[in-house]
Amino acid sequence: MTPAPDTAPATGPASGQGSPDDVLSVRNLDVTVGGRTLVEDVDFTIRAGERVGLIGESGSGKSLTALSVMGLLPEGLRATGSVRLAGVGHDLVGADEARMSRVRGKEIAMVFQEPMTALNPTMKVGRQIAEVLLIHRTRPDRASASAAAVELLAQVGLPDPATAADAYPHQFSGGQRQRVVLAIALANDPALLVCDEPTTALDVTVQARVLDLIVRGVQDRRSAMLFITHDLAVVATACERVMVMYGGRVVESGPVQEVFTRPRHRYTRGLIGASDLTAVDDRGRLATIPGSVPPAGRFPAGCVFRNRCAHATEACATRPDWVPTGPDSGYACFHPVAESGARGTAVPTNQEAGRG
Repeated sequence: MTPAPDTAPATGPASGQGSPDDVLSVRNLDVTVGGRTLVEDVDFTIRAGERVGLIGESGSGKSLTALSVMGLLPEGLRATGSVRLAGVGHDLVGADEARMSRVRGKEIAMVFQEPMTALNPTMKVGRQIAEVLLIHRTRPDRASASAAAVELLAQVGLPDPATAADAYPHQFSGGQRQRVVLAIALANDPALLVCDEPTTALDVTVQARVLDLIVRGVQDRRSAMLFITHDLAVVATACERVMVMYGGRVVESGPVQEVFTRPRHRYTRGLIGASDLTAVDDRGRLATIPGSVPPAGRFPAGCVFRNRCAHATEACATRPDWVPTGPDSGYACFHPVAESGARGTAVPTNQEAGRG
């Protein structure tokens, strides 16, 4: 990885050697606009059947990372580096729209945060699902595609799927619309499902049901999943591994249980502490991370978290190296949480969070 001018090389949480099971390989991913770097040196790998969460506060670069993988960055933003998807013979970074349109919806699919903007309001949902099947030629004709659409609506738990297929998006609730979007995303059995905060707008009970459908959907297909959220309880429910992002960089990575109970990066520790709604100070105030997320591309040089970290020293003005703790685990911090004191607050699963 190319180092910053004033630092030693930093390594991300990707395995050194490729594997036949690798579905997505992201290397040295940067996203820039107008001379500002919004995402920097992002490296990771997701394997077949693996469910990986990407967490961090708003403005940390999570969605830009996902949009880079999908080739859907807004106009004016530029991605560099490499994004490789199993079964696709070209790099997704820099691929033209004609190439990407053959990949999206078939090899890789995305579930967005707001289903109403992801669906065509003028088209019945059954036809929208059928179109995805016909465009990628996974069904030979409209009749078989329409039948498959009804079957997919049944798989995502919509009652009376035949009637649902003949309805328009505005006739569904928010949770039902998100099920329709999930049916579209899973229609062609993608190798990778990208979820960008798909349950944020849903209440806790509906959120739990949609999460269960997403997890079962990728498990049944042995698809890989990248799940982006700011909700640690959602990651604890749906994912096996988690990457923590801040300032456009991955600052910690590892198995969910390990990261959430023994965090090493100070930012991760702050996120976990802030998620504990039972922990208050002597004035009854909940724990928070001091300060706020700087504007995109305006993070400090060196350690991107140093202007909000009580443990920052002069050393933090240079970029910390990645300290590997396992094949997909590690952190980038000069002053990590000590092992003896690293145990974090247990993060409740989505189901546990909804019991109150």
